[in-house]
Amino acid sequence: MANTIQTFSPPSPLKTAVLFMVFNRLDTTKQVFEAIRKAKPPKLYIAADGARNNKEGESEKVNAVRDFILKNIDWQCEIKTLFREKNLGCKYAVSSAITWFFEQEEMGIILEDDCLPSQSFFWFCEELLELYKDDMRVWHIGGTNFQNGIRRGEEDYYFSKYIHVWGWASWANRWKFYDVNLNSFKNTDFLNRTFNNPIVQQYWKDLFQTVENDKIDTWDYQWVFTIWANNGSAIIPNINLVSNIGFGSDATHTTNKSQVLKTHEVTIRKHPSHKIVNSEADDYTFEHHYKTKSIFEKIVNKLKRYFNAM
Repeated sequence: MANTIQTFSPPSPLKTAVLFMVFNRLDTTKQVFEAIRKAKPPKLYIAADGARNNKEGESEKVNAVRDFILKNIDWQCEIKTLFREKNLGCKYAVSSAITWFFEQEEMGIILEDDCLPSQSFFWFCEELLELYKDDMRVWHIGGTNFQNGIRRGEEDYYFSKYIHVWGWASWANRWKFYDVNLNSFKNTDFLNRTFNNPIVQQYWKDLFQTVENDKIDTWDYQWVFTIWANNGSAIIPNINLVSNIGFGSDATHTTNKSQVLKTHEVTIRKHPSHKIVNSEADDYTFEHHYKTKSIFEKIVNKLKRYFNAM
Protein backbone atom coordinates (compact mmCIF):
# COMPACT_ATOMS: atom_id res chain seq x y z
CA MET A 1 0.00 0.00 0.00
CA ALA A 2 1.24 3.49 -0.81
CA ASN A 3 2.72 5.23 2.19
CA THR A 4 -0.06 7.75 2.79
CA ILE A 5 0.63 10.19 5.61
CA GLN A 6 -1.53 12.78 7.36
CA THR A 7 1.00 15.59 7.35
CA PHE A 8 4.10 16.08 5.28
CA SER A 9 7.41 17.44 6.50
CA PRO A 10 9.91 18.18 3.73
CA PRO A 11 13.05 16.07 4.20
CA SER A 12 15.18 18.93 2.85
CA PRO A 13 14.75 22.28 1.08
CA LEU A 14 13.42 21.88 -2.44
CA LYS A 15 16.20 22.06 -5.04
CA THR A 16 14.13 21.67 -8.22
CA ALA A 17 12.93 24.52 -10.42
CA VAL A 18 9.20 25.00 -10.99
CA LEU A 19 7.43 26.29 -14.08
CA PHE A 20 4.09 27.92 -13.27
CA MET A 21 1.87 28.57 -16.30
CA VAL A 22 -0.98 31.03 -15.79
CA PHE A 23 -3.47 33.06 -17.78
CA ASN A 24 -6.45 35.04 -16.48
CA ARG A 25 -7.94 33.12 -13.54
CA LEU A 26 -6.90 34.81 -10.33
CA ASP A 27 -8.97 32.54 -8.08
CA THR A 28 -7.33 29.26 -9.09
CA THR A 29 -3.93 30.93 -9.53
CA LYS A 30 -3.99 32.04 -5.88
CA GLN A 31 -4.60 28.49 -4.66
CA VAL A 32 -1.88 26.89 -6.75
CA PHE A 33 0.55 29.70 -6.01
CA GLU A 34 0.02 29.17 -2.28
CA ALA A 35 1.11 25.54 -2.68
CA ILE A 36 4.20 26.68 -4.60
CA ARG A 37 4.92 29.35 -2.00
CA LYS A 38 4.91 26.74 0.77
CA ALA A 39 7.30 24.53 -1.21
CA LYS A 40 9.69 27.47 -1.82
CA PRO A 41 11.39 26.36 -5.04
CA PRO A 42 14.82 27.98 -5.54
CA LYS A 43 13.85 28.96 -9.10
CA LEU A 44 10.37 29.97 -10.21
CA TYR A 45 9.60 30.32 -13.90
CA ILE A 46 6.31 32.10 -14.64
CA ALA A 47 4.79 31.91 -18.11
CA ALA A 48 1.60 33.70 -19.14
CA ASP A 49 -0.18 33.89 -22.46
CA GLY A 50 -1.34 37.28 -23.69
CA ALA A 51 -4.91 38.50 -23.54
CA ARG A 52 -7.25 37.86 -26.46
CA ASN A 53 -8.11 41.02 -28.38
CA ASN A 54 -11.77 40.11 -28.73
CA LYS A 55 -12.33 39.54 -25.01
CA GLU A 56 -13.30 42.73 -23.26
CA GLY A 57 -11.67 43.13 -19.87
CA GLU A 58 -9.34 40.17 -20.30
CA SER A 59 -6.21 42.30 -20.40
CA GLU A 60 -6.99 43.54 -16.89
CA LYS A 61 -7.51 39.97 -15.66
CA VAL A 62 -4.23 38.81 -17.21
CA ASN A 63 -2.33 41.69 -15.63
CA ALA A 64 -3.98 41.08 -12.25
CA VAL A 65 -2.74 37.47 -12.26
CA ARG A 66 0.81 38.49 -13.18
CA ASP A 67 0.89 41.27 -10.60
CA PHE A 68 -0.43 39.02 -7.84
CA ILE A 69 2.30 36.44 -8.33
CA LEU A 70 5.17 38.92 -8.55
CA LYS A 71 3.99 40.82 -5.47
CA ASN A 72 3.58 37.71 -3.32
CA ILE A 73 6.86 35.86 -3.85
CA ASP A 74 8.16 36.14 -0.28
CA TRP A 75 10.94 33.55 -0.26
CA GLN A 76 14.46 33.68 -1.64
CA CYS A 77 14.33 32.47 -5.23
CA GLU A 78 15.41 33.27 -8.75
CA ILE A 79 12.48 34.54 -10.81
CA LYS A 80 12.19 34.32 -14.58
CA THR A 81 9.15 35.42 -16.57
CA LEU A 82 7.77 34.80 -20.04
CA PHE A 83 4.86 37.22 -20.33
CA ARG A 84 3.38 37.17 -23.82
CA GLU A 85 1.99 40.39 -25.25
CA LYS A 86 -0.08 38.56 -27.87
CA ASN A 87 -2.33 35.57 -27.35
CA LEU A 88 -0.86 32.35 -28.73
CA GLY A 89 -3.59 29.97 -27.57
CA CYS A 90 -3.21 26.78 -25.59
CA LYS A 91 -1.26 24.79 -28.18
CA TYR A 92 1.60 27.22 -28.68
CA ALA A 93 1.55 29.19 -25.41
CA VAL A 94 1.95 26.10 -23.23
CA SER A 95 4.34 24.14 -25.45
CA SER A 96 6.63 27.13 -26.06
CA ALA A 97 6.66 27.91 -22.32
CA ILE A 98 7.80 24.37 -21.53
CA THR A 99 10.47 24.61 -24.22
CA TRP A 100 11.63 27.93 -22.73
CA PHE A 101 11.81 26.27 -19.31
CA PHE A 102 13.84 23.28 -20.48
CA GLU A 103 16.20 25.47 -22.46
CA GLN A 104 17.38 26.67 -19.05
CA GLU A 105 16.84 23.69 -16.77
CA GLU A 106 18.03 20.09 -17.00
CA MET A 107 14.91 18.90 -15.20
CA GLY A 108 11.92 20.47 -13.54
CA ILE A 109 8.35 20.47 -12.22
CA ILE A 110 5.46 21.89 -14.24
CA LEU A 111 2.15 23.22 -12.95
CA GLU A 112 -0.72 25.05 -14.61
CA ASP A 113 -2.93 27.52 -12.81
CA ASP A 114 -5.70 24.98 -12.17
CA CYS A 115 -3.61 22.03 -10.98
CA LEU A 116 -3.50 22.08 -7.17
CA PRO A 117 -0.78 19.82 -5.74
CA SER A 118 -0.23 18.41 -2.30
CA GLN A 119 3.04 19.48 -0.69
CA SER A 120 4.65 16.08 -1.06
CA PHE A 121 4.10 16.25 -4.83
CA PHE A 122 7.13 18.53 -5.18
CA TRP A 123 9.47 16.17 -3.32
CA PHE A 124 7.93 13.12 -5.00
CA CYS A 125 8.92 14.64 -8.34
CA GLU A 126 12.32 15.78 -7.13
CA GLU A 127 13.35 12.37 -5.83
CA LEU A 128 12.26 10.57 -8.99
CA LEU A 129 13.73 13.16 -11.34
CA GLU A 130 17.11 12.48 -9.82
CA LEU A 131 16.63 8.72 -9.63
CA TYR A 132 15.61 8.26 -13.27
CA LYS A 133 17.47 11.10 -14.97
CA ASP A 134 19.75 8.67 -16.83
CA ASP A 135 17.09 6.05 -17.53
CA MET A 136 15.65 6.85 -20.95
CA ARG A 137 12.85 4.36 -20.43
CA VAL A 138 11.20 6.89 -18.11
CA TRP A 139 10.08 10.15 -19.72
CA HIS A 140 7.40 11.58 -17.48
CA ILE A 141 6.52 11.80 -13.78
CA GLY A 142 2.85 12.47 -13.15
CA GLY A 143 1.04 13.60 -10.03
CA THR A 144 -2.48 12.45 -10.89
CA ASN A 145 -3.91 8.99 -10.25
CA PHE A 146 -7.06 7.91 -12.12
CA GLN A 147 -7.42 4.48 -10.49
CA ASN A 148 -10.30 5.55 -8.24
CA GLY A 149 -8.70 4.21 -5.08
CA ILE A 150 -7.44 0.92 -6.53
CA ARG A 151 -3.90 0.22 -5.32
CA ARG A 152 -1.45 -1.09 -7.88
CA GLY A 153 1.00 -3.09 -5.84
CA GLU A 154 2.74 -2.33 -2.56
CA GLU A 155 5.09 0.25 -4.04
CA ASP A 156 4.50 4.00 -3.83
CA TYR A 157 4.25 4.37 -7.60
CA TYR A 158 4.01 2.28 -10.74
CA PHE A 159 4.94 2.55 -14.40
CA SER A 160 2.39 3.34 -17.07
CA LYS A 161 2.06 4.03 -20.78
CA TYR A 162 -0.40 6.81 -20.03
CA ILE A 163 0.65 10.41 -19.56
CA HIS A 164 -1.26 12.73 -17.24
CA VAL A 165 -0.30 16.40 -17.28
CA TRP A 166 -2.21 17.87 -14.34
CA GLY A 167 1.00 18.44 -12.41
CA TRP A 168 4.06 16.66 -13.75
CA ALA A 169 7.83 16.68 -14.17
CA SER A 170 10.35 15.71 -16.82
CA TRP A 171 13.80 16.29 -18.24
CA ALA A 172 15.15 18.56 -20.98
CA ASN A 173 16.76 15.66 -22.83
CA ARG A 174 13.32 14.08 -23.25
CA TRP A 175 11.38 17.24 -24.07
CA LYS A 176 13.78 18.11 -26.91
CA PHE A 177 12.04 15.42 -28.99
CA TYR A 178 8.65 17.10 -28.59
CA ASP A 179 6.87 17.86 -31.87
CA VAL A 180 3.99 20.31 -31.42
CA ASN A 181 2.74 19.90 -35.00
CA LEU A 182 3.10 16.10 -35.19
CA ASN A 183 5.21 16.34 -38.32
CA SER A 184 6.01 12.64 -38.00
CA PHE A 185 2.35 11.63 -37.66
CA LYS A 186 2.40 9.46 -40.80
CA ASN A 187 4.58 6.97 -38.91
CA THR A 188 2.38 5.46 -36.20
CA ASP A 189 3.90 1.99 -36.27
CA PHE A 190 4.89 2.49 -32.65
CA LEU A 191 1.23 2.08 -31.67
CA ASN A 192 1.40 -1.55 -32.77
CA ARG A 193 4.20 -2.23 -30.31
CA THR A 194 2.73 0.01 -27.60
CA PHE A 195 -0.68 -1.66 -27.54
CA ASN A 196 -1.79 -5.20 -28.38
CA ASN A 197 -5.46 -4.26 -28.60
CA PRO A 198 -6.44 -3.04 -32.11
CA ILE A 199 -9.30 -1.03 -30.62
CA VAL A 200 -6.85 0.92 -28.48
CA GLN A 201 -4.50 1.36 -31.43
CA GLN A 202 -7.27 2.79 -33.61
CA TYR A 203 -8.51 5.03 -30.82
CA TRP A 204 -5.15 6.75 -30.56
CA LYS A 205 -4.62 6.88 -34.32
CA ASP A 206 -7.93 8.71 -34.64
CA LEU A 207 -7.08 11.06 -31.79
CA PHE A 208 -3.63 11.88 -33.15
CA GLN A 209 -5.21 12.46 -36.58
CA THR A 210 -7.60 14.96 -35.00
CA VAL A 211 -4.68 16.77 -33.40
CA GLU A 212 -2.62 16.67 -36.59
CA ASN A 213 -5.58 18.19 -38.46
CA ASP A 214 -5.51 21.03 -35.92
CA LYS A 215 -9.05 20.39 -34.70
CA ILE A 216 -8.03 20.64 -31.05
CA ASP A 217 -6.09 23.61 -29.69
CA THR A 218 -3.92 21.54 -27.39
CA TRP A 219 -0.33 20.57 -26.67
CA ASP A 220 -0.54 17.48 -24.47
CA TYR A 221 -1.46 14.73 -26.92
CA GLN A 222 1.67 15.65 -28.87
CA TRP A 223 3.67 14.89 -25.72
CA VAL A 224 1.96 11.51 -25.47
CA PHE A 225 2.84 10.87 -29.13
CA THR A 226 6.46 11.83 -28.52
CA ILE A 227 6.87 9.54 -25.54
CA TRP A 228 5.30 6.51 -27.21
CA ALA A 229 7.26 7.05 -30.42
CA ASN A 230 10.44 6.90 -28.31
CA ASN A 231 9.43 3.82 -26.27
CA GLY A 232 9.03 5.91 -23.15
CA SER A 233 6.86 5.36 -20.09
CA ALA A 234 5.49 7.40 -17.21
CA ILE A 235 5.47 7.18 -13.44
CA ILE A 236 2.09 7.30 -11.70
CA PRO A 237 1.80 7.73 -7.91
CA ASN A 238 -0.24 5.05 -6.18
CA ILE A 239 -2.35 7.78 -4.59
CA ASN A 240 -3.53 11.05 -6.07
CA LEU A 241 -1.23 14.03 -5.48
CA VAL A 242 -2.81 16.69 -7.71
CA SER A 243 -6.41 17.83 -8.13
CA ASN A 244 -7.73 19.85 -11.06
CA ILE A 245 -9.69 22.84 -9.77
CA GLY A 246 -10.24 24.45 -13.16
CA PHE A 247 -13.69 23.17 -14.02
CA GLY A 248 -16.58 25.53 -13.43
CA SER A 249 -19.85 24.48 -11.89
CA ASP A 250 -21.43 24.33 -15.35
CA ALA A 251 -18.89 21.86 -16.73
CA THR A 252 -21.22 18.96 -15.99
CA HIS A 253 -20.31 16.98 -19.10
CA THR A 254 -16.69 16.44 -18.17
CA THR A 255 -15.82 12.94 -17.05
CA ASN A 256 -12.64 14.09 -15.34
CA LYS A 257 -13.19 12.71 -11.86
CA SER A 258 -9.91 14.20 -10.68
CA GLN A 259 -11.75 17.47 -10.21
CA VAL A 260 -13.35 15.90 -7.13
CA LEU A 261 -10.52 13.55 -6.14
CA LYS A 262 -8.82 14.37 -2.90
CA THR A 263 -5.11 14.93 -2.84
CA HIS A 264 -2.93 13.08 -0.38
CA GLU A 265 0.55 13.32 1.08
CA VAL A 266 3.10 10.60 0.53
CA THR A 267 6.72 9.78 1.21
CA ILE A 268 8.47 7.28 -1.05
CA ARG A 269 9.57 4.26 0.93
CA LYS A 270 9.23 1.51 -1.62
CA HIS A 271 10.27 1.69 -5.28
CA PRO A 272 9.17 -0.86 -7.90
CA SER A 273 11.76 -3.61 -8.25
CA HIS A 274 11.21 -3.80 -12.02
CA LYS A 275 10.53 -1.08 -14.56
CA ILE A 276 7.58 -2.87 -16.10
CA VAL A 277 4.39 -1.12 -17.18
CA ASN A 278 1.39 -2.12 -15.08
CA SER A 279 -0.89 -3.41 -17.85
CA GLU A 280 -3.82 -3.99 -15.51
CA ALA A 281 -3.75 -0.36 -14.39
CA ASP A 282 -3.42 0.86 -17.97
CA ASP A 283 -6.35 -1.26 -19.12
CA TYR A 284 -8.40 0.29 -16.34
CA THR A 285 -7.30 3.78 -17.35
CA PHE A 286 -8.33 3.21 -20.95
CA GLU A 287 -11.69 1.70 -20.04
CA HIS A 288 -12.62 4.32 -17.44
CA HIS A 289 -10.78 7.47 -18.52
CA TYR A 290 -10.42 7.33 -22.29
CA LYS A 291 -12.81 4.81 -23.86
CA THR A 292 -15.80 6.38 -22.13
CA LYS A 293 -15.26 9.59 -24.12
CA SER A 294 -15.53 9.93 -27.87
CA ILE A 295 -13.15 12.12 -29.84
CA PHE A 296 -15.96 14.66 -30.14
CA GLU A 297 -16.43 14.69 -26.37
CA LYS A 298 -12.71 15.24 -25.91
CA ILE A 299 -12.86 18.27 -28.17
CA VAL A 300 -15.88 19.62 -26.27
CA ASN A 301 -14.18 19.06 -22.93
CA LYS A 302 -11.04 20.83 -24.11
CA LEU A 303 -13.18 23.77 -25.20
CA LYS A 304 -15.11 23.78 -21.93
CA ARG A 305 -11.90 23.98 -19.94
CA TYR A 306 -10.63 26.77 -22.19
CA PHE A 307 -13.80 28.82 -22.03
CA ASN A 308 -14.06 28.38 -18.27
CA ALA A 309 -10.91 30.50 -18.23
CA MET A 310 -12.87 33.46 -19.53
